Amino acid sequence: MKQITRITVPALVLVLGATGAQAACFVEYKAKRDNPLELFHDTVEVGGDCSTEDATARVRERLAREGLTLLKVLSVRKD
Repeated sequence: MKQITRITVPALVLVLGATGAQAACFVEYKAKRDNPLELFHDTVEVGGDCSTEDATARVRERLAREGLTLLKVLSVRKD
């Protein structure tokens, strides 16, 4: 039983440490779709680096897949 504890506890610490260090990154943005014109204001969670540049690139890619054009990033925050 002690041997299982020795193996399990370090593995658990590694898993919890890795997931605990990752904070969610939320981006508030404005976007549009043409023909007919539709305007959007929303907040999405993005992975990766929470820098403004990285988060903006991720949101722009995600919106493009949905046929939307990013107009402006209003805020980027970690939670």
